[in-house]
Amino acid sequence: MQLTLLSPRKSLNKAYLKVKPSRIEIELFKKNLIGLLDDLDETESEEHNKNDLGDFLKNTFYHPKFYINTKDRTDLVIHNGPDSRSPPAVLIEAKKSSNKTEMINTDNLNAKAFHELILYYLRERITNHNLEITSVY
Repeated sequence: MQLTLLSPRKSLNKAYLKVKPSRIEIELFKKNLIGLLDDLDETESEEHNKNDLGDFLKNTFYHPKFYINTKDRTDLVIHNGPDSRSPPAVLIEAKKSSNKTEMINTDNLNAKAFHELILYYLRERITNHNLEITSVY
C-alpha cells in the first residue's frame, strides 16, 4: 500500500472549509488544546493520557450531545448520541507517545495500533451491524 501525504486542506471534505467557527469557539479550542498539551505526560500510562484526550474532546466539541468513553477493548469511542446506548460513530486507538513501534507513521502503516483499529471497526460494522460508523479513505 502506498501512503500519500495530504495537507489538512486537501484531506478535508470541501464542505468543512465553508464552516466558519465563532471567535468564542476558537478561544475555547485554544484554551482546551493548551490544557491538553500541558497535561500530557510521556512518563504517564496510556490510560492517563487517553483520559486527558477524552476530556479535551468532551470539553471542546462533543458534550452534551455525544457520549465519549471506552467500549469493550476500544480506547475511546464517540457515540452518535448522548449516552452509551447510542451506536458508536468514531473509534480512537491511543498509544503512549513513547510507544513508537505500535503506532503508524509515514514509513510504516503495518503497526499494531492500525491492526487493532481495523479489528474494532470490523466488529462494529459486521458483528454489531452498526451502519452509522463509517470509514474515511
